[in-house]
Amino acid sequence: MIDELLHFNKTFVESKGYEKYITNKYPDKKIAIVTCMDTRLTELLPAALGIKNGDVKIIKNAGGTITHPFGSAMRSLLVAIYELGVEEVMIIGHTDCGVQHMDSQVMLRHMRERGISQDHIEMMQYCDIDLNSWLSGFNDTEEAVQKSVHIVRHHPLVPQDIRVRGFIMDSTTGNLTEIKEDESK
Repeated sequence: MIDELLHFNKTFVESKGYEKYITNKYPDKKIAIVTCMDTRLTELLPAALGIKNGDVKIIKNAGGTITHPFGSAMRSLLVAIYELGVEEVMIIGHTDCGVQHMDSQVMLRHMRERGISQDHIEMMQYCDIDLNSWLSGFNDTEEAVQKSVHIVRHHPLVPQDIRVRGFIMDSTTGNLTEIKEDESK
């Protein structure tokens, strides 16, 4: 499959298909979006929001969440804010997310079935990696979005003037529902 993509890429470049996508690194709308890597959102999310290449920074990961205040998604947001001029952040979860109810024990079993040795798994645990937490999903999408909004909004390195809002997108229709931060957290 990768070879097919590479063949397409060569044709794309030779025919100058890239010309209509040329922009710079600064998001025109000054927005960063943290969302899920779900394949249904690849074209749906930009279409449903009316965004085009160059409009926003999109940070994708499994579940579209900020799982750690000093993880790669949060680092990307800080780069977007301080180096690329982002002024607003949208956290966008979605319905029927594959990370919802993800079970670390099932994933560890799948790893062993694919040839990862128990010794390697135990080595991760010995290195103080909590695989059960790291490989687990979330139970409630709304709570996951609220938690992510909370982490960004209250992060010690995020300026107070950055607007942070959370949403859940319907994976079929693209409809956005705003999720208010749970102030009790």
